[in-house]
Amino acid sequence: MVGSSHEALHRIFQKDPALLTRALQDVLGVPLPEPREFAAMNVDLTEIEPVERRVDTLLRAETEEGVYLLVVESQSDIDKRKRGSWPYYLSYLHEKYRCEPVLIVITQSSATARWAAEPIHLGVRGCPSLTVRPFVLGPDNVPVIADEREAERDVPLAVLSAMTHGKGPQAAAILENLATALRTIDPDSAAVFVQFVDSCLADRQAQQMWRDLMTAIQYFWRHPLAEQVREEGREEGRVQATAEMLLRVFGWRRIDVPEAVRDRILASTDLDELNAWLDRANHVTDPSELFVGE
Repeated sequence: MVGSSHEALHRIFQKDPALLTRALQDVLGVPLPEPREFAAMNVDLTEIEPVERRVDTLLRAETEEGVYLLVVESQSDIDKRKRGSWPYYLSYLHEKYRCEPVLIVITQSSATARWAAEPIHLGVRGCPSLTVRPFVLGPDNVPVIADEREAERDVPLAVLSAMTHGKGPQAAAILENLATALRTIDPDSAAVFVQFVDSCLADRQAQQMWRDLMTAIQYFWRHPLAEQVREEGREEGRVQATAEMLLRVFGWRRIDVPEAVRDRILASTDLDELNAWLDRANHVTDPSELFVGE
């Protein structure tokens, strides 16, 4: 399973390499020739001397004008070390494969996108020996697809839109129309896209909305993510039941619970913590004693 937005943001291009071509051509205006064939490549760029270097996704695209190596880097935050790593990646790949490397950075952050798009100059100031110009996909240039028909015309691009704009004001419309569009493609591909979107929704409310929308789609419940959602639901139910039981213990013992203590109990999401408090609730005389030593 994809466990983070970092993974999902670049692995969507492994799932649908043609989406990367469309993003370069239509979103960024890069005149990349139309590829005839794609092939995934080893992302390990470590040389004989063991300095570990890995790109996130590396695709080989064959076109009529030659072969391009598409280097995809998922970037959540500004990382100044990349100003040295990215030129190395491109130089190494060009030397090893004698193909033209293309660097694409994808991010959910506008600030990170602006940083990543800055040219990297190596050499004499004002007269560099090497300049690297990353192509960046982010919330400022990936299209907002909040129309049902538009989402159905290009489902992978609609997925990328949801992954990139999951925090924005149009998140609800994007997710609702994507949920409808997913019904138009094969269930296995749709299930993978469901997981990609779920991993990228950092906003808890948007993620819950997405999961609620997915409950109506049968194939979703055959996907590993469904078991995760069900387990999270069971865990939340156990947490709530334990907190309510704890308060009932004080009720049975005719001990009034101060509002601050009640709020802390009900706010806890740690089942182990609640069980420890529940054990103490059977013998303390003051509810605030539940938290002694914490």
